[in-house]
Amino acid sequence: MTGTVYKSTGSWYTVKTSTGEVYECRIKGKFRIQGIKSTNPVAVGDVVEFDLETIGDDKIGVIKEIHDRENYIVRKSVNLSKRTHVIAANIDQVFLIVTVSNPVTYTSFIDRFLVTAEAYDIKAILLFNKIDTYSDEDKAQAGYLTEIYRKIGYECLGVSARTGENVDKVKEMMNGKTSMFSGHSGVGKSTLVNKIESGLNIKTAEISEYHQQGQHTTTFAEMYDLSFDARIIDTPGIRGFGVVDMDKDEIGDYFPEFFALKGNCKFNNCLHVDEPKCAVKEALEKDEVSWSRYRSYLQLLEGDDEPYRTDIYGEE
Repeated sequence: MTGTVYKSTGSWYTVKTSTGEVYECRIKGKFRIQGIKSTNPVAVGDVVEFDLETIGDDKIGVIKEIHDRENYIVRKSVNLSKRTHVIAANIDQVFLIVTVSNPVTYTSFIDRFLVTAEAYDIKAILLFNKIDTYSDEDKAQAGYLTEIYRKIGYECLGVSARTGENVDKVKEMMNGKTSMFSGHSGVGKSTLVNKIESGLNIKTAEISEYHQQGQHTTTFAEMYDLSFDARIIDTPGIRGFGVVDMDKDEIGDYFPEFFALKGNCKFNNCLHVDEPKCAVKEALEKDEVSWSRYRSYLQLLEGDDEPYRTDIYGEE
């Protein structure tokens, strides 16, 4: 039988067939070691082949094959630094939920997420949430970030999960597509998803006053069929985003503004650091390239883990 994985709990997988039948499936132990380096060999969005086994009164699926993935979003495993975690697969687009305060979404996190989306050729859209609560300072910061990312080709939209402002525009973007929603814990992701489809009733939680971070309410990624022609993948809140499997000489290609200038550099293999006549460095000095984006690039180049607490402009 063939189906799509709608939910993964680490050991069990909810799989839905094209005819709408839903089965709880597992994988056999040997499946885990067949060259798969991720902590989760099967991810939400995967198309799988499975056999049915009858155990008592229940029919249990046993996954035997994963179809080739069109794309996927991957990050470093939280506990196993040398392994990866596939967040979701076969995605048409990703919405990154950003908040400029309560909690702050830092530019280093945004850039790492966008680099991963670029690497796997997935369209990324930035949603600036909680615009109904913005102070004058918040508006200025949101405007600053919007200018940076729109300039390099990313769609940005201000929304309010609480009031519903611009939620209709988000739904228009989602029509006919499988969309993944992600962001730090506490950015209002689950509230926004519930606003898009009120019947889902995804659990939400308040911000931790002590840490100004959200409580982790979504434990595992899960996909939902919506009442309009769309599917949504809701993911756990992510505190950090470690980029994996990228060579130093290719990282710059996933920064669209750097890639556009690459042909003007003196050296074909320019890393945009110390090389003479570097078009990226020249653009940087003219403020034609964002300093926060360049700092994010240097952090990735050096292989640093993401500094979670930097200010909104990427500075310590």
